[in-house]
Amino acid sequence: MERSVSFAEVLDAVDKLSGEDQAALVEIVRRRMAELGRKRVAAEASEAQLEFAKGHCSPATPGELMDEILS
Repeated sequence: MERSVSFAEVLDAVDKLSGEDQAALVEIVRRRMAELGRKRVAAEASEAQLEFAKGHCSPATPGELMDEILS
């Protein structure tokens, strides 16, 4: 079974890396976070399309959306 690592343990491990390895780690984490964001947006878009297909929402103009947001 895989053991969970605490945030503090990860930070301690990062401190032991060279500056170059820390920079590489930062880039890897940034790419992974961007990918997670893209997956979240895609999932939300799919969910919205399903809701629209089921008739749970209706089309609206940008003006109508802004009026609803600001009300």
